[in-house]
Amino acid sequence: MVSRRQWFSTLLIFLASVAVLMVILPLAVTVFTTGPGELRAVITDHEVLKSIGTSFLAGIIATLLGFVFGVPLAWVLARRNFTGKAFVEGLVVLPVIIPHTAAGIALLMVFGSRGMLGSLFAKAGLFFVDSIGGIVAAMVFVGLPFLVSASREAFSEVDPELEKAAMIDGANMGQVFTHVTLPQSWRGVTSGAMMMWARGISEFGAVAILAYHPKTVPVLVFERFQGYGLNAARPIAVILILAVLVVFISLRLLANKNREP
Repeated sequence: MVSRRQWFSTLLIFLASVAVLMVILPLAVTVFTTGPGELRAVITDHEVLKSIGTSFLAGIIATLLGFVFGVPLAWVLARRNFTGKAFVEGLVVLPVIIPHTAAGIALLMVFGSRGMLGSLFAKAGLFFVDSIGGIVAAMVFVGLPFLVSASREAFSEVDPELEKAAMIDGANMGQVFTHVTLPQSWRGVTSGAMMMWARGISEFGAVAILAYHPKTVPVLVFERFQGYGLNAARPIAVILILAVLVVFISLRLLANKNREP
C-alpha cells in the first residue's frame, strides 16, 4: 500500500514536471516546427542581421554599465547598514514589477529630448529617443535588478574575515575588493550579468516606446508578426532563441570554469 508520503512525493514530482514542460514545450515546438529553409532565408535577411547586431551590442553595453554601477551598489547593500537600506533594496527590484510599457513612458519622460536628463545629454550630442542609447537605457532599467540581486547575494556569502585579514596585511579597500571579494564572488556576479544581458535583449515594451529604431530583435519580431503573421515572425524568434542559448551556455561554462580551483 502506497503511503501518504509517497503520494505527496509523487504529486510534487508531477507538478515539477508540469512546470518544466511549460518552459520547454513552447521553445521546442517553436524551434522544431521551423524548417532549415526558413532559417536560411532569415540569416540572409539584412534587416534581421542588423536587428541581431543591435540587440547584442546594446545588451553588452548595458551589461557593462550595469557592472560598473550595479556591482558597487550590490557590495554596499551586502556589506553596509545604513538608514533607508530597506527602501533602497525595494527600489532596486522595482523595475521587475513595473509594467514595461509604463517603464518605457517613465524613461521617455526622463531621457526624451525635453526630459530632465535627455535635454542635458542632448547638449553634448547624445540622444536617447530612437537611438542605440535609448535601447541601452531601457535594457539597463529592466535588467539591473537581476545583476544587483545576484551580486549582493554573492557578496553576502564571502567571509568578512578574509577581507579583514587582507586589510591587516596592508591591503586597502580597493585591493581587498579586487583581489579578495570579487574573486570569491565572481560566479554569482557572472550569473547576475548573464541574467541582466538575457533580460535586456529580450525587452520589448520599454525599448519600443523609448527607441523603436534602430530595431532590436523583439521589436522586429513584433513588426513582422503584425505585418505578415506568425510564419514570418517565427523563424526570427528561433534565431534569437538559438543565439541566446549558445551565448548563455558559453557563459555558464565560463562561470563553472572560474569556479574550479
